[in-house]
Amino acid sequence: MTKPGPLNLITDVEGITVGNAEDATALTGTTVLLTGGRAIGGCDVRGGAPGSRETESLRPEGLGTGVDAITLSGGSVYGLDAASGALAWLAARKIGFRLPQSEISLPIIPGAILFDIANGGDKNWGHEAPYRRLAEAACEKAGKRFALGNAGAGYGAVAGAYKGGLGSASAVTSDGFTVGALAAVNAFGSPVIPGTSTLWAWPYEQDGELGRQKPPPSHSLDLDFPDDIKRPPQPVANTAIAIVATDVALTPSQARRVAVMAHDGFARSLRPVHTPVDGDIVFAVSTGAKPMPEPWQFNLGRIGSIAADCLARAVARGVFEAEPLGRFPSYRGVHAAGFAQRP
Repeated sequence: MTKPGPLNLITDVEGITVGNAEDATALTGTTVLLTGGRAIGGCDVRGGAPGSRETESLRPEGLGTGVDAITLSGGSVYGLDAASGALAWLAARKIGFRLPQSEISLPIIPGAILFDIANGGDKNWGHEAPYRRLAEAACEKAGKRFALGNAGAGYGAVAGAYKGGLGSASAVTSDGFTVGALAAVNAFGSPVIPGTSTLWAWPYEQDGELGRQKPPPSHSLDLDFPDDIKRPPQPVANTAIAIVATDVALTPSQARRVAVMAHDGFARSLRPVHTPVDGDIVFAVSTGAKPMPEPWQFNLGRIGSIAADCLARAVARGVFEAEPLGRFPSYRGVHAAGFAQRP
C-alpha cells in the first residue's frame, strides 16, 4: 500500500528541494530541483524532438559522478541556459564534484526544455535570454513547498488544447520508502478522455488531488487522435519533461530503469505520447538515504511502478492546477463537470 507524502510533492523525498521562477512578460519560466548533495541520476528519452543537456553523462556505463541539480525550463533551445544559472549558483556555494587538491567545484546539472516560444509572450529579450537569471532565482527560492500549475517551467506550457502546467505528486510505501514526481506538461497529446470531461489519469487520483474526478461514462473510445490535441502538429513545439525521485539507494543502471518505467506515467495521463513532435524526457534521481531492500530486483520494480503512477498524477495535477493564460483555456474552465469539487 502507498499513500501520498505529507506535502504530496516530490520534495517529500528526503534531501530534495524545488524552486520556481517566472517571467510574466515573456510567459515562460524555469524550475530547478536541488538534490541536497551528490545524488545518483538516470535518464530515458522517448520523444522524437527532445531538447536536453548532460543526458549522456547519466548513461549507466559512464563515470557515475552523480548530479547536484536538474533544470526543467521553458524557452526551447534558449532554456538550456537555465543549467548555467544553476551551475553558477551552486559553484558559488562550493557545491559540486571536486577533484583531489582542487578548490574548483564542478556542479553536474542535467536539464531539459519545453517549447513555449509561440504562446503569445514577448520573446524579444535581446542578446541574453532570461533563463540563466530565472534559474538563479529559482535556486534562491528552492524549498520543500512550491507552486503548481502556472509556475516555473509550466508557466507558459500548453497541454493539447488546454493550458498545461507544473505538477507534482508523491507516494510513501507501507515499508517506509518514498517516491515522487515532478512534471512540466507541454504535450502534443490531450490529458482528457475523448468525449468526456474526465482526465486520463483519473484512476490514479489520491485524496482529491484532481478535484475528485468523476469516472467516465461507459462508451467506446475513438481510437484515432483525439480532437483536443495541438493542431497543427508542429515539430519541436511539444514536450512533457519530468523528474522522478526516491530516497532508496540506486545504482546508475537502476536509476535508468526507474526512468524507463516511469515513462508509463506519460502514457497513463496523455494521449498520444512519445510522438515524432514530442520531446518526452524523464530523469530519475536517488538521494540514497535508505538502503535498497532485498530482493533488489523486486523492489526496483516496485519503485519504477510507483514512479510511473506518481508521474501520471503529477501530469494530471499540472493540468488541473493550471489557470487560463492568453488564448489557452484551463481544464477546470472547460471541463468543470469532470470533477466534483476542489480538493
